[in-house]
Amino acid sequence: MANGFILKGDLLARLGEARSVLVLTGAGMSAESGIPTFRDALTGIWARYDPQELATPEAFAADPSRVWQWYEHRRALVREAQPHAGHLALVELESMLPELTIVTQNVDGLHQSAGSGRVWELHGNIMRSKCHLTLRPISRNWLADSPHTPPRSPYVKGGLARPDVVWFGEPLPSEALEAAMETAARCDFCFSIGTTSLIQPAASLPLYALEHGATLVEINPVETPLSPHADQSIRAEASTSLVTLVSQLRSLRRDNN
Repeated sequence: MANGFILKGDLLARLGEARSVLVLTGAGMSAESGIPTFRDALTGIWARYDPQELATPEAFAADPSRVWQWYEHRRALVREAQPHAGHLALVELESMLPELTIVTQNVDGLHQSAGSGRVWELHGNIMRSKCHLTLRPISRNWLADSPHTPPRSPYVKGGLARPDVVWFGEPLPSEALEAAMETAARCDFCFSIGTTSLIQPAASLPLYALEHGATLVEINPVETPLSPHADQSIRAEASTSLVTLVSQLRSLRRDNN
């Protein structure tokens, strides 16, 4: 098989028989599409800032324009990015299984762009905006092209558009978190892909799935705190691993027919 990657033992068969699969993805998944991690994006004129100066409600209240410009810089990077082969492999894997749910810590929407149908965004989406006072979503049709200052909110006087992402000190969206926990509790197979396994509560989801009887596979070039708990840790990039995994699952099914 291509590149020699394969799930060990009977893990490939378990994946093929799974009724529900949970895929947790982190920054490493997006990095292969050329999107820098949160801290890696602090380059150029932004290198002198600490993330706490740019990604908190307090930072936005103190200097809305500075925060808006920082996110416009990051949005420009996202606009140029395209889903890579790993994103597309997950779409194919979804078509091969009864249910596949992606829970992502990424805010770029690349899973949806690739065609994945069941995606929960734990940290929001950088390409959406909401009112900083009411937190209601703001339609893109309302937002003017404003790279330097945040547009006014249509809902309340004094309200401004802010990125629809989770800032430091803010809770995760309850609907996404509840769906993620529910999926983790009932899934048969769980992948953790490209995540440091340090940021809570996302880092607990694979362990929660494991506690409820799921098979756990990690895909990450480096070791993480999750590695000792996984049934297998594949030390490779997401794109190569997922393309090969889907190819091998396809071959297994052909051999069994």
